Amino acid sequence: MVVPQSSKVRSRVRSGRTVSWRARLALGLFLALVISVVVTTNGFLMARFTETTRNRAELRLALFGANLVSELRRNSIVPQLLARDPELISALNTADYSQSTQRLLSFLDEIGAASLMLLDRDGRTVAATDRNRLGEQHRGDAFFIEAQRSNETVFSVIAREAPGFLFTYSRRIESQGQLIGVIVVEVDLQKFERSWAGISDALLVMDGPGQIILSTEPRWRTLTEAEAVARETPSSAIQKALQATADWGSDVDGYLEGEAVMRVSNRIPFRGWTVASYTTYASVREKVNGVLALEIMGFAILLALAFYALSRKTMLRMDIFRRESADLRALNERLQREIAERERMEKSLEVAEQTLLQSQKLAALGEMSAAVSHELNQPLAAMKTYLAGAMLLLRRNRPEEALSSFGRIDDLIGRMGQITRQLKSFASKGGATFVPVNVGEALASALAMMEPQLRQRKVRITRAVPERPVMIMADRVRLEQVMINLLRNALDATSNLAEAQIDILLSAGETATLTVRDNGTGIQDLEALFEPFYTTKKPGDGVGLGLAISTGIVNDLGGRLTARNAEDGGAVFEVQLPILSEEIEAAE
Repeated sequence: MVVPQSSKVRSRVRSGRTVSWRARLALGLFLALVISVVVTTNGFLMARFTETTRNRAELRLALFGANLVSELRRNSIVPQLLARDPELISALNTADYSQSTQRLLSFLDEIGAASLMLLDRDGRTVAATDRNRLGEQHRGDAFFIEAQRSNETVFSVIAREAPGFLFTYSRRIESQGQLIGVIVVEVDLQKFERSWAGISDALLVMDGPGQIILSTEPRWRTLTEAEAVARETPSSAIQKALQATADWGSDVDGYLEGEAVMRVSNRIPFRGWTVASYTTYASVREKVNGVLALEIMGFAILLALAFYALSRKTMLRMDIFRRESADLRALNERLQREIAERERMEKSLEVAEQTLLQSQKLAALGEMSAAVSHELNQPLAAMKTYLAGAMLLLRRNRPEEALSSFGRIDDLIGRMGQITRQLKSFASKGGATFVPVNVGEALASALAMMEPQLRQRKVRITRAVPERPVMIMADRVRLEQVMINLLRNALDATSNLAEAQIDILLSAGETATLTVRDNGTGIQDLEALFEPFYTTKKPGDGVGLGLAISTGIVNDLGGRLTARNAEDGGAVFEVQLPILSEEIEAAE
């Protein structure tokens, strides 16, 4: 039977409509799949990147807390040492304070405290590293009252108008069982706030009762956390709802200045203190949006390929369905718009990547600036003190003593040069957090810092280090401080020798052992060697705290520092530290 031509055309039209209906159904299913995948991916990535950001914030808080506790503990031993200083005790007994301020200044550079004050039994400042505070009355201050009542070192937090709080350690000074004065050590915790200036998070430290004592926001000090956060929340419930919608359903802990933030806190093992941070979700949203953009672009490519297949099929039927040519041209135009949209998204992604790279560069620059500021802070403070002393001596017509201060300033400038050359070695922050340290590399860094003194003295250095790395768990900065103290002692012991020699031996067995030996005159009093204020140097060359501090550092690292006289002359110092085995290192 012959089918009429019109019937054939109607059959083909019906067939074309059937294919179009199937294509629309497939497109609808594809769009539903895209929406489902994007929503699922968004939820998964938001949870994952939020957890990663929270873990990083917790790690950063742990480091901040460790640095804070390290600074407090490092200064807590100072009042106990100074309370036993014979010159300060003698000055309080005789009321002759002419050399007391200079005595405190000699301690300041080695101890690293913000300032030192010596008070008599009436609370009057009789000696201070800040000469402007001489004569001040502190009879009613907490650090003086509590130090009188206690036989231990007393820590005090005192609120002041600017720039915040005063943190002090104080201890009573006794002579023959009677109170004769109080030594006060001011701890500079404001430097942590200055170092926080380069980060985007909001950080705060609270004491036991919950009062904010340190913060990146100066107006938060003296408030509780709830009061501080209440000042920064959105002004209306509608704004909160809009912010929650914009955050894609993330686990928001609160709002600061109308922006959703996550809160992370950590307890500090010091008087119930707590450190907390508020981190925005901006970085999380940027990462999630970047991945979603790539995902959507992939689906767009698949959709474009599907459109291309449909267009090819339509082109084969153009001779039969000419009336659908207009729809085909519209389909091609939509395909071109999709391609143009994809190119626009690619350009937007490139701009986002460049912005992220610039942000990383700025973050690295901020960390470097914080490191330089931290390492140069103490030499600059000491230079300011020596310069003020030199000006005062010149006004009193004492140029010889002023030249001595200028010489010390020149030494500090040399030390600052060493710090800038060794910035890479000191980039890691010292604290109570121990990391695997290569003792050989730490020794090389210490020798590099001592290079100007060694080259000036022309000392013969013999060094024996095993080829295999000797690893320990330690704070590298404090370990290098011990090595530098031992090398300086060896240089001082051989200062009068024509052919000075220092032998350095590093060995690894059950423990990591570092031996420093010199060919000097040896040690006369081994029993009193590690006691505070014991020194064989001339007055002004040292105060006798180097080996005491080194012993405390080695003890904190779980090791021990010993000294003996060599059989053929000279002194031998030996540092033994627990070695890090391969199994422990792998676990770390």
